[in-house]
Amino acid sequence: MSSFDEDELCFPQLLNSSCRKSIRPYFESMLIYTILFSISIVTVILNMLVIISISHFKQLHTPTNLLLLSLAVSDCIVGFLIIFQIILINGCWFLGDIMCVVYFVLDYVITSASIGTMILISVDRYVAICHPLHYSTQVTKKRTDICNCLCWMFCVLVNCLILKDNLKQPGRYNTCVGQCVVNVNYASGLADMILSFIFPVTVIVVLYMRVFVVAVSQAQAMRSHITSVTLKCSVKVTAKKSEMKAAIILGVVVVVFLICVCPYYCVVLSGQDTMIDAESSAIIMCLFYINSCLNPLIYALFYPWFRKSIKLIVTFKILETDSCNTNL
Repeated sequence: MSSFDEDELCFPQLLNSSCRKSIRPYFESMLIYTILFSISIVTVILNMLVIISISHFKQLHTPTNLLLLSLAVSDCIVGFLIIFQIILINGCWFLGDIMCVVYFVLDYVITSASIGTMILISVDRYVAICHPLHYSTQVTKKRTDICNCLCWMFCVLVNCLILKDNLKQPGRYNTCVGQCVVNVNYASGLADMILSFIFPVTVIVVLYMRVFVVAVSQAQAMRSHITSVTLKCSVKVTAKKSEMKAAIILGVVVVVFLICVCPYYCVVLSGQDTMIDAESSAIIMCLFYINSCLNPLIYALFYPWFRKSIKLIVTFKILETDSCNTNL
């Protein structure tokens, strides 16, 4: 065999069992590496800013922000997982069969936890807008912590069951040395699609529609009484504007979520789910990952406290004594 052929192998020393590299033009490879690395860095940085902000400043220790914290943690880990996609881009896996399975389990668990937290955030906003009088008693920090824990535990349990055959025998579905694939049967793929796509989308859309209807009806009531605005009413006007803003933000979340995850689940629905190859699904998964980069922009950058906390973080003022009590 020629040296050129050997250079195309993931492991040239294993001529008969090594996988072959995917040969791409230099410019195309560098472009893909740059895009993936940029997504990874931006995702980690943005979500780390959210994590530091909510964790450090006591004023931000609210039920809603605890949900944002959970979302930021999962999305930050997704940012680190993108590095593995960079490793896999040429079709070669050099970290062994066990790490391959660990990577896929983490990938499934973290993305599921991110989607699950989005549902909790939608529920939180629904109660706050549609049942404001009961919000303070029904949604507490303790209950929010419990919901976050249950969400993560459920994601770990379900995805370990989906990938149980791969966990029992790592690398059992590899056809050559240097390959990283996992097998997901039809029933497991269907369950994953329902729990990670159909159910979340249904819940989020239904809650959003309810929030939108309530916000619109309140806006109409506000306009009908605009002539008799008093100080008390002005407070209500501000509250209603806040509710409408929440409805708009939630609508953006739904649209971005669908754009990012639909391609992946379209592949699942097409029936091509018996063998998920990390290389062949790299582009689709990257689009899936981009949602984790956009989440902090959608959820956090809309809020003034995030912009103020960023300024305090980058100027290292959070290191000052009693900075955790800063009024944002």
